[in-house]
Amino acid sequence: MRRFLFLILILAFSVLVSAQYDSKLAEIDNYIQQTQADWNVPGIAVAIVKDGKTIFAKGYGVRELGKPEKVDENTLFAIASNSKAFTTAALAILIDEGKISGWDEKVSTYLPEFQLFDPYATRELTIRDLVCHRSGLDTFSGDLLWYETTYTPDEILRRVRYLKPVSSFRSKYGYQNLMYIAAGRIIEKVSGKSWGEFIKERILLPLGINRTTTTVRDIKENYASPHNESGGGKLRPLPLGNIDNAIGAAGLNSSVADMTKWLLLQLGRGKFGEKRIYSEQRAGEMWSPCMIIGVNPFPPKEAPTQIFSGYGLGWFISDYRGKKLISHSGGLDGMISQTAIMPAEDLALVVLTNSETRASLAIRNKILDVFLNAPARDWSKEYLKQAMQQRERKAEEDKKADASRIPNTKPTLPLEKYAGIYSSQMYGDVQITQENGKLVMRFLPAPNFVADLEHWHYDTFLIKWRSSVNYNFPRGWVTFVIDKNGTPDELKIDQPNDDFWFYELELKRKK
Repeated sequence: MRRFLFLILILAFSVLVSAQYDSKLAEIDNYIQQTQADWNVPGIAVAIVKDGKTIFAKGYGVRELGKPEKVDENTLFAIASNSKAFTTAALAILIDEGKISGWDEKVSTYLPEFQLFDPYATRELTIRDLVCHRSGLDTFSGDLLWYETTYTPDEILRRVRYLKPVSSFRSKYGYQNLMYIAAGRIIEKVSGKSWGEFIKERILLPLGINRTTTTVRDIKENYASPHNESGGGKLRPLPLGNIDNAIGAAGLNSSVADMTKWLLLQLGRGKFGEKRIYSEQRAGEMWSPCMIIGVNPFPPKEAPTQIFSGYGLGWFISDYRGKKLISHSGGLDGMISQTAIMPAEDLALVVLTNSETRASLAIRNKILDVFLNAPARDWSKEYLKQAMQQRERKAEEDKKADASRIPNTKPTLPLEKYAGIYSSQMYGDVQITQENGKLVMRFLPAPNFVADLEHWHYDTFLIKWRSSVNYNFPRGWVTFVIDKNGTPDELKIDQPNDDFWFYELELKRKK
């Protein structure tokens, strides 16, 4: 009788726990649907792992606007920079096996040809420096080298030596995709396999992850198309971006069903079921901050409980409502994703979207709040208000630019005189041609980067990017600098955006 009563109590407790989760998941499900509608996101997929199990995995919306195919838990999305943690996990495997002596091994041991602008930094640069963003380069510095270009990883890394640092070596945080490309090349040099092959053979397949790909070329079915408002201001589907040259930094395409296994590996400190992928020591190292990221000493309303933020090895590390949070985001043209792990709660989540909004972050925060029983807060509504304010500020900036335009001016020279090759030692060549009475700008390393130039005033022209450009650039300008001989000598590009620093190009006309 006692045993029977005990079993009844256990069953009742299990039903109670399940009901508790059911209530939380129903709240989250409703919130995701509302957030998708508020932000007009074509497709979203979300999964939650709790107490060693996947308790939620669901798709919302469609894979591509105008087509009926629905998103489900197996739909592939680009996870972009969420790939970085896979790269550090691969390095951890090689360290465990003794093929790399440790995180503080010199990069020159494996890439003797790799150089930074500063010879001291080149000599002292370690693998840890590569993957915790302390090279001295600016955040996103040099990303034009890999974005949409035909350059190989080795050619990209050869050109890094021309990028000027913005801080002394190891003194400041600067988020760096190029350093992760170098980390990817170290994996290839040490293992004798391509980055993609190593990730697949040593991480994906042992976890039973069968649909995730390391290149868009391997995507065959059930995948989400990226969307943004480039090419005319209306939300449009884009072709899948090929970023195979950004090994180590981005490149994985995954589903929430596959990502739950990755998250379980993280919560298992390198162990998945009975399989040990990397050691618990390496797991702890990856989750330990190496660089401090500035946090407002008087926390703003948006993050009133956040006290610290840092970067470990492939992961952001911060606090969230008093709990340690391990997280990362990923962004490419038309795709934004979030992963988050709260070890103390044995909780992890992944959010994948096929548009460029803060919906994924709102959903992430809502899930964390629900499982922490935190006061209700509508993150989506707050982010929508901020987005609207940003659009209003942008409209005001456009008005000021229009007001500063000098009317009734003409270029100093006939248009054909501006035609030529303008070259950057770091980047390569930008070609200006005259076509049908107008100037056209082409970035030769990136064949899709083409813009028509519309006269603005004097020797400044408005950039009109063609539809082949998938990035949603706001309004930008180019200015030709005329030398003392009356010849266009330099091309300056003023293209505001959040990811690519055109001012680094330093384009001089080839004589």
